[in-house]
Amino acid sequence: MNSYIFDIARRMRQSKRQDAYISFVSKSSTAGIGLGCAVLILLLSVMNGFEYELRNSLLKVVPHAEIFAIDNQGIYPDPDFIRNIEKDPRVEHVFALNKATGLLQIGKQMKAVSLVGVEDTYIQAKFTSQNGRPVNGDDASGHSTQNQSTEGLSQTSFSQLSQTKNGILLGAKIMQTQSLKIGDQVQLLLPSSTDDLSFKSPKSAWLEVVGEISVGGELDNQLGLVNQNYMAELLGFSQQVTHIEIKLYDPFEAYALVREFGYQFTQAAFMSDWTRTNGHLYQDIQLIRTVVYIVLALVIAVACFNIVSSLVMSVKEKRKEIAILKTIGAANGDIALMFILKGLHHGIKGAIIGTIIGVALALGLGDIIAFIEWLFNTQVLSTDIYFTGSIPSKLNIWDVVITVSLVVIIAVIATLYPASKAAKVKPADNLH
Repeated sequence: MNSYIFDIARRMRQSKRQDAYISFVSKSSTAGIGLGCAVLILLLSVMNGFEYELRNSLLKVVPHAEIFAIDNQGIYPDPDFIRNIEKDPRVEHVFALNKATGLLQIGKQMKAVSLVGVEDTYIQAKFTSQNGRPVNGDDASGHSTQNQSTEGLSQTSFSQLSQTKNGILLGAKIMQTQSLKIGDQVQLLLPSSTDDLSFKSPKSAWLEVVGEISVGGELDNQLGLVNQNYMAELLGFSQQVTHIEIKLYDPFEAYALVREFGYQFTQAAFMSDWTRTNGHLYQDIQLIRTVVYIVLALVIAVACFNIVSSLVMSVKEKRKEIAILKTIGAANGDIALMFILKGLHHGIKGAIIGTIIGVALALGLGDIIAFIEWLFNTQVLSTDIYFTGSIPSKLNIWDVVITVSLVVIIAVIATLYPASKAAKVKPADNLH
């Protein structure tokens, strides 16, 4: 490729004689491309952040897959069946445990609670981080999502739950709304079902609050953890359990795995996975990601095609110069390439500016949101509703690469028509 092509393309961009309107259209296309790139990178990072939070916060606590009893008689966890599941390389942990829904009576108030009978291995696997420390609820941008009134999980609470037979760990929101504190006594009422569906007095037990648990979202307003053996005693179980819960290395394999093993289970039971209970959250994230990509790709395309307008006007303005170049030996392909390079310069310049702004915003979004929350004394996302307390952001280098590549491709396509018009300029018609 002749070096003079690059030199002439550069001179065309820097020409002082260029029409002011053409210059304005060129700069506006660069600004539009930059804005589209920045917003696209930022929003994709936010979607990545929500997906990260879904995987590492909500799906850390929500059962990935489970097989559970169809009635109050429970199911018997066959040791061979459990070992068969544990041998599967996709499975991280298998738990045989008891769950029940009951009512907590605090004074004259009643509060529904989902009870889970737990042991140390379950707590370590579900409610602590990989280094063995309690989960703090950090979001994808590294900022804590806990409420200031919530102490989160503590090792003391875990040990107290193991040492206190009738101890209970309650969700942070329950503790807050019911004005409970550690050491308080609450009465638990469990429904008693009968074969003929007649009413029967509920089972009653007094529990001691030994701590609180904060996992985010609606779980904080309904979750309660009690000792596994005490839970079995309340349900009147000896060897049976209500649930066999499976935790996977990759939660997205839960749908296939639970059916694979569920059909092998010899007792009558239900089977379920997280996609039935919380799958709508992941589907919403993917839907929004797709819509964002399509809309902003169209915005970038519109900005890129402003290059068409500026180049067409530039070709019309420089018809005499093009004719002179052709007269001294420039080929049609060389003329076309000059205008392609001129248009591509605006696209790449916009992509670079937009990428820098988008990456900076994505990396600093946590601090920006925290400042806005402090400035207006508000909370953007409430942990009472959402599984994260702030807008998370997780930058993915491939999103940046794909976005920049998209801009370059569209910019090249946008230059093809003006470049072909420039190549068709006839010297005889313009040298007079």
